[in-house]
Amino acid sequence: MRSQEVTRFTRQLATLLQSGVALLQALDIVIKGMPMGKAKNIVRAIRRRIESGSALNLALRRHAAFGDVYCDVVAASEAAGMLDTMLERLAEHREKTEKLQRSVRSAMAYPIAVLVIALTVMLLMFTYVVPAFENTFAAFHAELPALTRGVIALSHACVRYGGWVIAGLVPSLWLCRKFLHTTTQWQKPWHAFVLRLPVVGLLVQQACIARWSRTLSTMFATGMPLNEAMVAVKGVTGNSLYASASERIRGHLMRGRSMAKAMASVESLFSPWVVHMCAIGEESGTLELMLSKTADHFEAEVELSVARLSSLMEPVLISVLGLIVGVIVVALYLPIFELGNVV
Repeated sequence: MRSQEVTRFTRQLATLLQSGVALLQALDIVIKGMPMGKAKNIVRAIRRRIESGSALNLALRRHAAFGDVYCDVVAASEAAGMLDTMLERLAEHREKTEKLQRSVRSAMAYPIAVLVIALTVMLLMFTYVVPAFENTFAAFHAELPALTRGVIALSHACVRYGGWVIAGLVPSLWLCRKFLHTTTQWQKPWHAFVLRLPVVGLLVQQACIARWSRTLSTMFATGMPLNEAMVAVKGVTGNSLYASASERIRGHLMRGRSMAKAMASVESLFSPWVVHMCAIGEESGTLELMLSKTADHFEAEVELSVARLSSLMEPVLISVLGLIVGVIVVALYLPIFELGNVV
């Protein structure tokens, strides 16, 4: 099941259960409304297991699409007798998380698309346009300007080695991505580097805090102790630094320290404002609400940062692309202009 299908399933099931429909009947209704495919088969398998006496969280754990956090929330809500309420919270949590992911992806998609277009244009010019001009320049029997010679040298390198570079670049990027997902020694330096980037780092930090706060609020709402919830949330950000920070915070909580003081020990990842919000929540007994408000705040900040980044990157990338193409065009026409001056 895709993430969107899990979210849709959660929303539909929560709505039916809140309407008073029994779980098996609610699953039947959800299955009838689903198109044929893997998602429908998974929900059918879940229904069969529940019908045979299995708990919902145990039936869900047999399918990787429902992560550990999802299944832990369902298990706690089943034990507390508040499955319909927590499924509603889970649906809201997943919808906001997916909206956050779409915002970050949209911020990254535009510069990547422009970069790919720029590289494609340069590759075509160096492969086809520059060699055509080079043949014309050979008929001049004159020394070419330094800029033109440099562009022609780049064209030769592109024609000679471009295919090998592309053939080696694709598997190299795939291997780097694989190592980043599987090797801890690679993850921490890379994640630390990303967080130090001028604009992107702030955006990633805001997204991590938003997901961390939203998930912890959802886990805490089920009545799960904070030290147990901290185990569940450590992997939700996708950033190894926040996973390590969650472990450190859990260690402080196990030694009897407050949540705010535990978070202050990793203040470089959680801003003082976040620590202050958690301190207010602990003192007033509304930690769940404060975490939810923190998530709302940083989700709004991510959307604002995405809008700023898009407005900033668009003119910069277009200017850089125009400058590169302009330099190539000037280099190609410069010998013709100089020849005209000589004549």
